[in-house]
Amino acid sequence: MPSLEDLLRCSLTELTERFVAETRSVPAGLLEALEADPRQGAKALAKRIRSRQGKNRAEGQRLRHLLRFENELWEQGHTHIAGVDEAGRGPLAGPVVAAAAILPKGWRLEGLDDSKKIADEARRDELAEAIKRGAVAWAVGVAEAEEIDAINIRRASLLAMHRALQALGVQPTYVLLDAFTIPECTLPQRGIIKGDALSLSIAAASVLAKTTRDNRMRELDAQYPGYGLAEHKGYPTEEHVKAIREKGVLPIHRRSFAPVREALGIVEPAAPGPVQGELFTGNEQQ
Repeated sequence: MPSLEDLLRCSLTELTERFVAETRSVPAGLLEALEADPRQGAKALAKRIRSRQGKNRAEGQRLRHLLRFENELWEQGHTHIAGVDEAGRGPLAGPVVAAAAILPKGWRLEGLDDSKKIADEARRDELAEAIKRGAVAWAVGVAEAEEIDAINIRRASLLAMHRALQALGVQPTYVLLDAFTIPECTLPQRGIIKGDALSLSIAAASVLAKTTRDNRMRELDAQYPGYGLAEHKGYPTEEHVKAIREKGVLPIHRRSFAPVREALGIVEPAAPGPVQGELFTGNEQQ
Protein backbone atom coordinates (compact mmCIF):
# COMPACT_ATOMS: atom_id res chain seq x y z
CA MET A 1 0.00 0.00 0.00
CA PRO A 2 1.31 3.50 -0.80
CA SER A 3 2.47 5.59 2.14
CA LEU A 4 0.34 8.42 3.49
CA GLU A 5 2.74 10.90 1.91
CA ASP A 6 2.38 9.22 -1.48
CA LEU A 7 -1.41 9.26 -1.21
CA LEU A 8 -1.49 12.93 -0.33
CA ARG A 9 0.38 13.63 -3.55
CA CYS A 10 -2.41 11.95 -5.54
CA SER A 11 -5.18 13.98 -7.11
CA LEU A 12 -8.60 14.07 -5.47
CA THR A 13 -9.94 12.16 -8.49
CA GLU A 14 -7.45 9.34 -7.83
CA LEU A 15 -8.27 9.29 -4.11
CA THR A 16 -12.01 9.19 -4.88
CA GLU A 17 -11.51 6.24 -7.23
CA ARG A 18 -9.43 4.35 -4.65
CA PHE A 19 -11.41 4.98 -1.48
CA VAL A 20 -14.96 5.58 -2.71
CA ALA A 21 -15.40 3.68 -5.97
CA GLU A 22 -13.06 0.79 -5.05
CA THR A 23 -13.82 1.04 -1.29
CA ARG A 24 -10.23 0.24 -0.33
CA SER A 25 -9.04 0.30 3.27
CA VAL A 26 -8.30 3.83 4.46
CA PRO A 27 -4.84 4.29 6.03
CA ALA A 28 -4.49 6.02 9.38
CA GLY A 29 -4.18 9.77 9.10
CA LEU A 30 -5.64 10.19 5.62
CA LEU A 31 -9.06 11.41 6.70
CA GLU A 32 -7.55 13.86 9.16
CA ALA A 33 -5.22 15.17 6.45
CA LEU A 34 -8.10 15.61 4.00
CA GLU A 35 -10.21 17.39 6.62
CA ALA A 36 -7.30 19.77 7.34
CA ASP A 37 -6.80 20.46 3.63
CA PRO A 38 -8.07 23.96 2.70
CA ARG A 39 -9.64 22.66 -0.53
CA GLN A 40 -13.40 22.13 -0.28
CA GLY A 41 -13.09 19.09 -2.55
CA ALA A 42 -10.75 17.43 -0.07
CA LYS A 43 -13.11 18.08 2.82
CA ALA A 44 -16.03 16.75 0.77
CA LEU A 45 -14.06 13.59 -0.04
CA ALA A 46 -13.29 13.01 3.64
CA LYS A 47 -17.00 13.35 4.39
CA ARG A 48 -17.88 10.79 1.71
CA ILE A 49 -15.34 8.30 3.02
CA ARG A 50 -16.57 8.69 6.61
CA SER A 51 -20.16 8.19 5.42
CA ARG A 52 -19.13 5.00 3.64
CA GLN A 53 -17.34 3.75 6.73
CA GLY A 54 -20.43 4.43 8.83
CA LYS A 55 -22.63 2.50 6.40
CA ASN A 56 -20.16 -0.39 6.41
CA ARG A 57 -20.19 -0.53 10.22
CA ALA A 58 -23.99 -0.47 10.27
CA GLU A 59 -24.16 -3.26 7.67
CA GLY A 60 -21.66 -5.31 9.66
CA GLN A 61 -23.75 -4.93 12.80
CA ARG A 62 -26.91 -5.88 10.90
CA LEU A 63 -25.31 -9.04 9.52
CA ARG A 64 -23.92 -10.00 12.94
CA HIS A 65 -27.41 -9.62 14.36
CA LEU A 66 -28.80 -11.87 11.61
CA LEU A 67 -26.39 -14.62 12.65
CA ARG A 68 -27.46 -14.79 16.29
CA PHE A 69 -29.51 -17.98 15.87
CA GLU A 70 -26.75 -19.61 13.82
CA ASN A 71 -24.03 -18.53 16.27
CA GLU A 72 -25.93 -20.11 19.15
CA LEU A 73 -26.22 -23.38 17.23
CA TRP A 74 -22.59 -23.30 16.05
CA GLU A 75 -21.52 -22.89 19.68
CA GLN A 76 -23.57 -25.97 20.52
CA GLY A 77 -21.59 -27.96 17.95
CA HIS A 78 -24.01 -27.93 15.00
CA THR A 79 -21.74 -27.72 11.97
CA HIS A 80 -24.31 -27.63 9.17
CA ILE A 81 -27.32 -25.40 9.84
CA ALA A 82 -29.86 -25.29 7.02
CA GLY A 83 -32.09 -22.27 6.57
CA VAL A 84 -35.34 -23.05 4.75
CA ASP A 85 -37.99 -20.78 3.25
CA GLU A 86 -40.53 -20.82 0.46
CA ALA A 87 -42.00 -18.45 -2.10
CA GLY A 88 -45.34 -18.52 -3.86
CA ARG A 89 -48.05 -19.22 -1.31
CA GLY A 90 -50.34 -16.44 -2.51
CA PRO A 91 -50.30 -16.64 -6.34
CA LEU A 92 -53.13 -18.04 -8.41
CA ALA A 93 -50.75 -19.75 -10.83
CA GLY A 94 -47.54 -21.71 -10.80
CA PRO A 95 -45.76 -23.76 -8.17
CA VAL A 96 -44.80 -23.03 -4.61
CA VAL A 97 -40.99 -23.15 -4.47
CA ALA A 98 -38.84 -23.76 -1.39
CA ALA A 99 -35.10 -23.49 -0.92
CA ALA A 100 -32.63 -24.73 1.67
CA ALA A 101 -29.20 -23.20 2.24
CA ILE A 102 -26.31 -24.19 4.51
CA LEU A 103 -23.94 -21.26 5.00
CA PRO A 104 -20.30 -21.55 6.14
CA LYS A 105 -19.69 -20.63 9.77
CA GLY A 106 -19.46 -16.85 10.13
CA TRP A 107 -20.20 -16.26 6.42
CA ARG A 108 -21.71 -12.89 5.53
CA LEU A 109 -22.98 -11.29 2.34
CA GLU A 110 -23.47 -7.54 2.14
CA GLY A 111 -27.07 -6.66 1.33
CA LEU A 112 -28.50 -10.12 2.05
CA ASP A 113 -31.93 -9.82 3.65
CA ASP A 114 -35.45 -11.17 3.51
CA SER A 115 -36.24 -11.34 -0.22
CA LYS A 116 -39.38 -9.23 0.27
CA LYS A 117 -37.16 -6.34 1.37
CA ILE A 118 -35.02 -6.49 -1.79
CA ALA A 119 -37.15 -4.68 -4.32
CA ASP A 120 -34.65 -4.67 -7.19
CA GLU A 121 -34.97 -7.87 -9.20
CA ALA A 122 -31.44 -7.66 -10.62
CA ARG A 123 -30.01 -7.25 -7.13
CA ARG A 124 -31.91 -10.33 -5.93
CA ASP A 125 -30.44 -12.30 -8.82
CA GLU A 126 -26.91 -11.08 -7.92
CA LEU A 127 -27.39 -12.11 -4.30
CA ALA A 128 -28.75 -15.50 -5.34
CA GLU A 129 -25.65 -16.20 -7.44
CA ALA A 130 -23.40 -15.11 -4.56
CA ILE A 131 -25.27 -17.41 -2.18
CA LYS A 132 -24.88 -20.35 -4.57
CA ARG A 133 -21.13 -19.69 -4.83
CA GLY A 134 -20.62 -19.22 -1.10
CA ALA A 135 -22.94 -21.81 0.43
CA VAL A 136 -21.73 -25.15 1.77
CA ALA A 137 -24.81 -26.59 0.05
CA TRP A 138 -28.09 -25.36 -1.38
CA ALA A 139 -31.11 -26.91 -3.05
CA VAL A 140 -34.68 -26.15 -4.11
CA GLY A 141 -37.91 -28.12 -3.84
CA VAL A 142 -41.14 -27.56 -5.76
CA ALA A 143 -44.81 -28.43 -5.35
CA GLU A 144 -46.81 -27.89 -8.53
CA ALA A 145 -50.29 -26.42 -8.89
CA GLU A 146 -51.88 -29.88 -9.10
CA GLU A 147 -50.34 -30.85 -5.77
CA ILE A 148 -51.46 -27.57 -4.20
CA ASP A 149 -55.03 -28.30 -5.31
CA ALA A 150 -54.84 -31.87 -4.04
CA ILE A 151 -53.40 -31.30 -0.56
CA ASN A 152 -53.85 -27.50 0.05
CA ILE A 153 -51.30 -24.71 -0.06
CA ARG A 154 -50.07 -25.10 3.51
CA ARG A 155 -49.24 -28.77 3.13
CA ALA A 156 -47.82 -28.18 -0.35
CA SER A 157 -45.51 -25.48 1.06
CA LEU A 158 -44.28 -27.89 3.73
CA LEU A 159 -43.84 -30.57 1.07
CA ALA A 160 -41.71 -28.23 -1.07
CA MET A 161 -39.58 -27.36 1.98
CA HIS A 162 -39.10 -31.04 2.79
CA ARG A 163 -38.07 -31.72 -0.80
CA ALA A 164 -35.53 -28.89 -0.66
CA LEU A 165 -33.98 -30.38 2.48
CA GLN A 166 -33.88 -33.84 0.94
CA ALA A 167 -32.13 -32.47 -2.15
CA LEU A 168 -29.22 -30.99 -0.18
CA GLY A 169 -25.86 -32.57 -0.95
CA VAL A 170 -24.81 -32.15 2.68
CA GLN A 171 -26.83 -33.48 5.61
CA PRO A 172 -27.86 -30.65 7.98
CA THR A 173 -27.47 -31.10 11.72
CA TYR A 174 -30.15 -28.49 12.46
CA VAL A 175 -32.88 -26.73 10.45
CA LEU A 176 -34.12 -23.15 10.84
CA LEU A 177 -37.41 -22.27 9.13
CA ASP A 178 -39.59 -19.22 8.66
CA ALA A 179 -42.51 -19.64 11.09
CA PHE A 180 -43.24 -23.32 10.47
CA THR A 181 -41.70 -26.69 11.21
CA ILE A 182 -41.94 -29.70 8.89
CA PRO A 183 -43.80 -32.66 10.44
CA GLU A 184 -42.06 -35.21 8.18
CA CYS A 185 -38.59 -33.86 8.98
CA THR A 186 -36.77 -35.93 11.61
CA LEU A 187 -33.90 -33.45 12.00
CA PRO A 188 -33.80 -31.00 14.93
CA GLN A 189 -35.64 -27.92 13.72
CA ARG A 190 -36.99 -24.58 14.84
CA GLY A 191 -39.61 -22.34 13.30
CA ILE A 192 -38.88 -18.64 13.81
CA ILE A 193 -41.65 -16.07 13.39
CA LYS A 194 -40.47 -13.64 10.67
CA GLY A 195 -37.41 -15.84 10.39
CA ASP A 196 -36.52 -14.58 6.92
CA ALA A 197 -35.86 -11.17 8.50
CA LEU A 198 -34.10 -12.55 11.60
CA SER A 199 -31.82 -15.35 10.37
CA LEU A 200 -29.20 -15.03 7.63
CA SER A 201 -29.62 -18.70 6.64
CA ILE A 202 -33.39 -18.32 6.23
CA ALA A 203 -32.87 -15.03 4.37
CA ALA A 204 -30.52 -16.81 1.97
CA ALA A 205 -33.13 -19.51 1.41
CA SER A 206 -35.82 -16.87 0.83
CA VAL A 207 -33.72 -15.22 -1.90
CA LEU A 208 -33.03 -18.57 -3.59
CA ALA A 209 -36.71 -19.55 -3.44
CA LYS A 210 -37.91 -16.19 -4.75
CA THR A 211 -35.45 -15.97 -7.64
CA THR A 212 -36.02 -19.60 -8.64
CA ARG A 213 -39.77 -19.12 -8.70
CA ASP A 214 -39.55 -15.81 -10.57
CA ASN A 215 -37.40 -17.49 -13.24
CA ARG A 216 -39.95 -20.28 -13.50
CA MET A 217 -42.77 -17.76 -13.98
CA ARG A 218 -40.82 -16.04 -16.76
CA GLU A 219 -40.52 -19.43 -18.49
CA LEU A 220 -44.26 -20.00 -18.07
CA ASP A 221 -44.93 -16.54 -19.49
CA ALA A 222 -43.17 -17.59 -22.70
CA GLN A 223 -45.24 -20.79 -22.73
CA TYR A 224 -48.53 -19.01 -22.01
CA PRO A 225 -48.27 -15.47 -23.47
CA GLY A 226 -50.91 -12.86 -22.82
CA TYR A 227 -51.44 -13.48 -19.10
CA GLY A 228 -48.61 -11.26 -17.84
CA LEU A 229 -47.03 -14.03 -15.79
CA ALA A 230 -43.54 -12.53 -16.08
CA GLU A 231 -44.76 -9.27 -14.54
CA HIS A 232 -47.12 -10.31 -11.73
CA LYS A 233 -45.55 -13.76 -11.18
CA GLY A 234 -49.00 -15.33 -10.83
CA TYR A 235 -50.26 -13.11 -8.00
CA PRO A 236 -53.92 -12.05 -8.04
CA THR A 237 -53.46 -8.60 -9.57
CA GLU A 238 -56.36 -6.92 -11.31
CA GLU A 239 -54.72 -7.59 -14.68
CA HIS A 240 -54.21 -11.26 -13.91
CA VAL A 241 -57.76 -11.86 -12.74
CA LYS A 242 -59.06 -10.03 -15.82
CA ALA A 243 -56.91 -12.23 -18.09
CA ILE A 244 -58.24 -15.38 -16.44
CA ARG A 245 -61.82 -14.25 -16.97
CA GLU A 246 -61.27 -13.20 -20.58
CA LYS A 247 -58.80 -15.83 -21.80
CA GLY A 248 -59.67 -18.78 -19.60
CA VAL A 249 -57.98 -20.84 -16.92
CA LEU A 250 -54.58 -22.38 -17.71
CA PRO A 251 -53.28 -25.79 -16.61
CA ILE A 252 -50.91 -23.97 -14.24
CA HIS A 253 -53.72 -22.15 -12.41
CA ARG A 254 -54.62 -23.31 -8.91
CA ARG A 255 -58.21 -24.44 -9.20
CA SER A 256 -58.73 -24.45 -5.44
CA PHE A 257 -58.11 -20.68 -5.20
CA ALA A 258 -61.23 -18.52 -5.15
CA PRO A 259 -60.63 -16.24 -8.21
CA VAL A 260 -59.81 -19.26 -10.38
CA ARG A 261 -62.86 -21.17 -9.14
CA GLU A 262 -65.03 -18.15 -9.86
CA ALA A 263 -63.63 -17.98 -13.41
CA LEU A 264 -64.51 -21.66 -13.79
CA GLY A 265 -68.05 -20.97 -12.56
CA ILE A 266 -67.58 -22.88 -9.31
CA VAL A 267 -69.22 -20.85 -6.57
CA GLU A 268 -68.93 -23.15 -3.56
CA PRO A 269 -65.49 -23.82 -2.04
CA ALA A 270 -63.92 -27.21 -2.55
CA ALA A 271 -64.72 -29.68 0.23
CA PRO A 272 -63.29 -30.34 2.69
CA GLY A 273 -61.92 -27.14 4.20
CA PRO A 274 -61.81 -23.48 3.19
CA VAL A 275 -61.09 -22.09 -0.22
CA GLN A 276 -57.34 -21.86 -0.52
CA GLY A 277 -55.87 -18.47 0.06
CA GLU A 278 -57.59 -18.41 3.46
CA LEU A 279 -55.17 -20.98 4.87
CA PHE A 280 -52.41 -18.46 5.52
CA THR A 281 -52.57 -15.02 7.06
CA GLY A 282 -50.16 -12.12 6.85
CA ASN A 283 -48.01 -11.02 3.94
CA GLU A 284 -48.45 -13.55 1.15
CA GLN A 285 -46.49 -11.61 -1.50
CA GLN A 286 -43.42 -13.82 -1.27
